[in-house]
Amino acid sequence: MTTIADVRPYGGATGRLVLPAGDRSLGALDPAWVTGLLADAGFLLFRGFDTDLEAFTSFVKAHSSRITLDPARSFHGGSVAQKVDAGTGAVGLHLENGNSPFGPDLTWFLCEKAAASGSQTTVCDGYRVWDAASDTARAVFGVKDIMYSRRVEEPKWKAFVCHQSEGRKDPDQVTFDDMKELVGGNVSTTLQLNDDGSIHYAYRTGAAHPTLFGSRLSWANSVFGPSYNYETPRITFADGTEIPEELLAEFRRLTASLTEELDWQDGDVALIDNTRVMHGRREILDTDRTIYNAQSYLEPALLTAARDGRAQG
Repeated sequence: MTTIADVRPYGGATGRLVLPAGDRSLGALDPAWVTGLLADAGFLLFRGFDTDLEAFTSFVKAHSSRITLDPARSFHGGSVAQKVDAGTGAVGLHLENGNSPFGPDLTWFLCEKAAASGSQTTVCDGYRVWDAASDTARAVFGVKDIMYSRRVEEPKWKAFVCHQSEGRKDPDQVTFDDMKELVGGNVSTTLQLNDDGSIHYAYRTGAAHPTLFGSRLSWANSVFGPSYNYETPRITFADGTEIPEELLAEFRRLTASLTEELDWQDGDVALIDNTRVMHGRREILDTDRTIYNAQSYLEPALLTAARDGRAQG
């Protein structure tokens, strides 16, 4: 498969704009080449290609071993794309599903219709945040994990389990044992079944951590993220102590100063490394917009090739 693209800088750091240099089909792009480009860039914006839900779905699948989801969103045109519908307010920086043990490797967006004003998707590279953090902050978050804990209603966790198990059971057949099996031997997560059928989970992870493509630390998490369709999680250090406000204030300042915007045009597709780059959204000023989201795990062969390429480079 031949790579047919013109790659240009996007934003003030390593992000890249990918334009067609001949064939306008996303399928003409070599997935190994796209993955290698993402490993360096952190996020990619594809513009000028022939895109619709079918092409977007095929593009996601070409790079993915498995598709995951947000159980509070509905699918459109299959089992890959979900419509972004988190109200009209600004959305804080976060990793997709970053406050749970089920965070995907990749986050995808398709802009079918761009807003006339506002509603830009924001991106913030966790590598840059960590590199700019104070010695005090790095000393704390380099050692101490954080903990997300919250309740999830029965229909939502059962829908998630159903999808993750590729529909082997209908949601009304899913049990708490199925959820425990999904978490498996993940010692970073504890689960509790409540009397009303909801579950309570606690998930331990690093606020700064290695990424999909390497051991370099990225301050990439959902500490400032939204909870539009869910109960707001309690976020503490892993030992249950509160995160000092002065540390949170430092990272609010840093992320605000390092945040960039995806200024959508009709037909744009974005691909984000969900282990490195946080994303959010500016306030929606024009509601006549349509953006779809997908979440997936990178195909292992593509990951191996990208890691090998970086090691050799």
